[in-house]
Amino acid sequence: MKIVVTSVFVDDQAKALAFYTGVLGFEKKTDEPAGAARWLTVTSPGEPDGVELLLEPNGTDIAKDYQTRLREAGIPATMFGTDDVQAEYDRLTGLGVRFTQPPTSMGPVTNAVFEDTCGNLIMISQSH
Repeated sequence: MKIVVTSVFVDDQAKALAFYTGVLGFEKKTDEPAGAARWLTVTSPGEPDGVELLLEPNGTDIAKDYQTRLREAGIPATMFGTDDVQAEYDRLTGLGVRFTQPPTSMGPVTNAVFEDTCGNLIMISQSH
């Protein structure tokens, strides 16, 4: 078994797509109608057959509550890996991304946390 799709709830799929592709650098994989929403996924740059991240609308009270409670508790909705957290922090800060935690060394990793503009906190992490 392997992970093929994971998801993050978003409050606006179009805004999320613009942020996750235009700012973070992910690549759009799938964009298909799915009822009132879209089956909208992105993948890591250069890995079109890699794990897909579903930008899933938070269209139910349960999803909205889950997303809000995670954010209020300061818990990232997901984590992305990077080879250089400081360089990503500098790049994203330069693009106007708001960080709630700057790069912080935590033993074998350095982590930073930012807002994705779609209702989530996202962690980026570098292993040492």
